[in-house]
Amino acid sequence: MEWEERWRREKERRKRMIEEGGEKFEEENRKLKWIMSYNDNRIGMKKEAAKENEGDDVEEDELQRYHRQSYPSEIFQTLEEMKMEDILTDLILSTEDGLSLHVHSLVMAAVSSVIQQKLQERDGDEKEISLRLGPDVIGSGLAAVVEFAYTGAITSLNKDNMMQIQTAAVSLGAPRVLELIKVEEDGGKKEEKLKKISAEEQIKVSLQSMQNLWAKRMGCDVELLAEKTVFHAHRVLLAASSDYFRGMFTSGMKESQQESVSLLLVGAAELETLLHCAYSGALELGWGCVFELACTSLQFQFQPAISLCLKFLEQEMDVHNCLDVASFAEAYGMADLMELAEDFVLRHFQEISATPKFQDLPAEKLLQFLRCDALSIPSELAVFRAVVTWVEADPTERLSQAEELMRAVRFPFMTFREFREVRAVNLSMECSGEVEVELYKSALKEFGFGISDCVAQKRIRHPKDALVLVGGDELNPDMGHRLPSKQLWFANSLRSGTGLVKEIEWRLLGEMPDQPRFRHGVGVLDGQLYVAGGCYFYAKTDTMKSVYRYDPERDHWTRLSDLHELRSNFTLVVSGDGLYAVGGDKDINTNLDSVEKYSPETDSWSFCHPLDQALSGHAVTVWGGEIFISGGFNCKYECLVSMFLYHPERGTTYLAEMTHDRAQHCMESLKNRFYVAGGVCNLRKYYTDQLVCEIYNPVRDIWTVFTPLPIPHVGAASAVLEERLYILGGYCQEDYSEARLTHRYDPVTQRWESMGKIPGPVTDIRACLLHLPDQIRK
Repeated sequence: MEWEERWRREKERRKRMIEEGGEKFEEENRKLKWIMSYNDNRIGMKKEAAKENEGDDVEEDELQRYHRQSYPSEIFQTLEEMKMEDILTDLILSTEDGLSLHVHSLVMAAVSSVIQQKLQERDGDEKEISLRLGPDVIGSGLAAVVEFAYTGAITSLNKDNMMQIQTAAVSLGAPRVLELIKVEEDGGKKEEKLKKISAEEQIKVSLQSMQNLWAKRMGCDVELLAEKTVFHAHRVLLAASSDYFRGMFTSGMKESQQESVSLLLVGAAELETLLHCAYSGALELGWGCVFELACTSLQFQFQPAISLCLKFLEQEMDVHNCLDVASFAEAYGMADLMELAEDFVLRHFQEISATPKFQDLPAEKLLQFLRCDALSIPSELAVFRAVVTWVEADPTERLSQAEELMRAVRFPFMTFREFREVRAVNLSMECSGEVEVELYKSALKEFGFGISDCVAQKRIRHPKDALVLVGGDELNPDMGHRLPSKQLWFANSLRSGTGLVKEIEWRLLGEMPDQPRFRHGVGVLDGQLYVAGGCYFYAKTDTMKSVYRYDPERDHWTRLSDLHELRSNFTLVVSGDGLYAVGGDKDINTNLDSVEKYSPETDSWSFCHPLDQALSGHAVTVWGGEIFISGGFNCKYECLVSMFLYHPERGTTYLAEMTHDRAQHCMESLKNRFYVAGGVCNLRKYYTDQLVCEIYNPVRDIWTVFTPLPIPHVGAASAVLEERLYILGGYCQEDYSEARLTHRYDPVTQRWESMGKIPGPVTDIRACLLHLPDQIRK
């Protein structure tokens, strides 16, 4: 295959570099090892697939289009900087009043039909075009059109210079400039806003125009030769999007004078893909091509392509490819990506240990994962099984390393039942029929006599985002002794101890200003915590409309504009650039159908389209930018089965109903599904605990039941942390006892597990994820 031959040549080239350069090329050696390993693995996989299919076409990876939204603005900003420094400018525009501007013909051709015509007429040997405009065009008008070509706007446009700019636009054949002038002539605030928005859109149109010019080969001034295939391109755009080509064309290299440049060790398909990215800011990516494109992008320093490849690797990483991502990141010295990939391995270790690629993991890297306190596993038995699987994949070579690996297994954390499985596995294996290697000679001793010094520490994981609990209430038969809370607690770490014991390390974050509150709303926008509404006691007049914002970096609270309406038992969600307060109770007898949106820019609340009916005690989640609402109490305080999509301008669209009615429950989005758990349901004239849990599929609009809760959680808080659902606190409707436990649901194992007790009041609390500074978490 062509790509196999290409990588063979690449390996030979890098080997020569290493031999000639010694330590200087140690980095190249690291990259080479990764390329050899990855491609050998890929060749093997393709051969296996070919054998299985016996001549049938092997199914290709599904490609996904990744687009860098900011690319048009970024590339035009770079082009403008190159214009200011007179880099690769090939067009001189001048007026009779003495102005002379050195610009890029490609940029001007994107807005000017006259320049496009000049490019078509240009002789192949003509390196620079000069155009002197007629006497009716003055310098200020020309400068404005050039500014529009590079920025999509004219900052100096006003009634005084409008005629001069219009004259220059007509002379250059720039219809979009004429349209902009017409908007300015119409005036008015609305038009001003449209003009401001249109600057970004104008840049996008200009980039699309450049792409059209490239497709027609209009103005292309360099040929790139890869694998005997010729590609035409514009030097200036290559230089703006690639540091490699910028150096080639601007630093006096011989290629800067050549019309045709040969590129070694890059495939025609990869080069064509990168050129498309340079002209569009988009890539079609899949696991079958992303590593090759990433390597080529790094080699040629195509920054837009590199960023898109990294974005793909970060977002699409799963248990089957995370080890490849980690190895790639290590080979190319990408510390952030390597940290992300290795953290993914630690969080999904049990699943990854069941994949074929796990068996190819180097012993030193496996040992690194096993020794890490942040390793997330259901029990230490999973670690033992992983080591056995890895050793049995190649016992002849690996038995000598097995003892050291087994010492990293923390046997004292196992239950007696789990350790029985350990003892059922032969404690020694034969190596080549001669040497016996004991896998874990100290296992029984450690298990029987407690934790040794080397395994004294628990498995302790510090998630990047902290799970934060805000406010709440405590149940007490004596209402006078009930005390709503002002406290904020955060989960600093997740801990796994002996057997199946797991717990959360809670720390006090601080207190809210003003009064304590429960049945309130919380949301996180741009890294800051918003707390709104709620109750501070139990009378009709104790519902609040006050709103505060907490900045964790400064450890500072700010009072914001009040809600328009008193609200408790409602939801506060973040969607787009604002927060939405949905429904709730106005007092203990009246719930609301109103929805308010908060704008951080103006510090103001505004009413949106109301709900179809008054709701309180409902649950809300945001998915794909859309707001979904389930259950709750209606105006008669009956539990509902409803599920609907809410739009701030259009209102309510009803979806498939839940199989069970519920209110005071939780709903969270996890892996394109909505998990609904907890709450109460109708029981004749009374309420009872709802233990049934359901999953909603928003694509198919269907509900399915999943593992019920082990205990009631009414008025609980919820959050999704590291792809697991947390239900925290609440109470039991049957006897009004507090549910102080935290339960975590793992979609992989489909089980609920106890994560220990939560601190402070546990009823009608709220939870969120918040990134806290390091000094708080030490």
